[in-house]
Amino acid sequence: MESLHPDWGQVGSNLFTLLAAYVLALPIAWDRELQARSAGLRTFPLVALASCALVLIGKLIMPDSPGSQARLIQGLMTGVGFIGGGAILKHGMTVEGTATAASVWSTGVVGIAVAYSRYEIAIILAVLNFATLRLLTPLKRRLNPLIDDRDEDDGEPKGQGTQRTQGTQGTQGTSR
Repeated sequence: MESLHPDWGQVGSNLFTLLAAYVLALPIAWDRELQARSAGLRTFPLVALASCALVLIGKLIMPDSPGSQARLIQGLMTGVGFIGGGAILKHGMTVEGTATAASVWSTGVVGIAVAYSRYEIAIILAVLNFATLRLLTPLKRRLNPLIDDRDEDDGEPKGQGTQRTQGTQGTQGTSR
């Protein structure tokens, strides 16, 4: 195991790596913030930053143990999934926040990819994550205009609320 004493020669490299993870999370965070989601400008960069930092530390203390690094990532992603799970809300028959939760999880993977110097993976993942949130939400609304005025993310009405449909038992229900 390497010494945990500061390696001042690595400060610049580590700073660049951590900042790269942080910056790659910002467009996703900005989109979520603009959409008034439960996670936004603070959560996404922190998830990417912490994921990257934990993997960098794991690489430092377990350089010759890919199995141990894999277990570290497994635990990390379980924790990130727990954070993302906090964005998921259930209201009656409607489940909301799944896209935000998936984006939080994906942002953790961006941080991991950066920590392993796989910038191409991190950039592609960040761009696809952002594009999915930004471009597919309006498409989803156009394809499903009768569902309601909300998307799968927040449950707050974007317009006049939900369309009510007649259930099989004669009761009212919200369709998604």
